[in-house]
Order: sequence, then structure tokens, then C-alpha cells
Amino acid sequence: MRHGCKVNHLSRTHAHRVAMLSNMATSLIMHKRIETTVAKAKALRVYVEPIINRSKDDTTHNRRIVFSYLHSKEAVNELFREVAQKVANRPGGYTRILKTGIRHGDNSEMAIIELVDYNENMLKDATKKAAKSTRRSRTKKAEAPVAEAPKAEEAPAAEAEAPKAE
Repeated sequence: MRHGCKVNHLSRTHAHRVAMLSNMATSLIMHKRIETTVAKAKALRVYVEPIINRSKDDTTHNRRIVFSYLHSKEAVNELFREVAQKVANRPGGYTRILKTGIRHGDNSEMAIIELVDYNENMLKDATKKAAKSTRRSRTKKAEAPVAEAPKAEEAPAAEAEAPKAE
């Protein structure tokens, strides 16, 4: 029984699993999106999110730690230069897993894992939703300008009538 065992071993030895996750993390950082099985995507998310979080602080120590996980200079440079700037103000949740169906060969559940800030289609939807900030009805908006307009016109007319009366 696997009581309290939170690591998905993915039917691989420790060395094979670490090498596979390192390669998948490098591919995710370089290409911003990869297609894999759901189990591997969930294991990769746990592996890569602390690495992305560490890239927010660009120090030599952090670069060396990230390099020990990724084993690729190009991926480390990409991570610290481009990805870290996009996720600088995000508190977490740097990846998104989208299930895509099953693989015909062995009926495995497939998924796409991607970096959240690089999907342009999702970002467009987020900006449209963010534009609507209040829950007011249209009648209140229409009444406000109409009510202010006559007051602005009456004020100069009242001042103009006052000197005529004297």
C-alpha cells in the first residue's frame, strides 16, 4: 500500500524519472507548451513550478540550483530572461493542464501542459472579462449624465439673470 506516498513513480526508476522530468521541464521552458499524458503532466507541474518560482530572483545561486535541475544553459537563460519577467507579479500557478482526449494507440489520457502567461487566446479572454468591473444596470448610467447636464446649463443662466435683476 502507498500510505502517505505522494510521488507518482510513473513506472520508472528514480534516475529514469528524474531524467525524464528534467527533459520535459527543459522542453516546456523552451517551447512554452508540450503534449504528454495526464500523469506525466501532473508530475511535471510539481517539478517545474518551484523552478519557475526560483527564477524570479536572478542570482548566481538560483541559476546554479536551476541548472542542477535542468542541465541546459539555453533553458536556464530562457527561464531567467523571458519567463521570469512574465511571471514576476504572479504568486504561483505558472502552468496549466488542458486534457485533450485519449491516445489511440494505448488509450492513455493525453493533455497539454503550458505556461499560463504565454497562451494568447486565454489572455485575450482574461482582458475582456477584466474590463467589466462593476455590476451596474444601464438605467443608472443613463440617468447620471442626463441629471448633471441641466445643472451645468442652469448655473450660468442663474448668474446671468442675477445682474439683470439689479
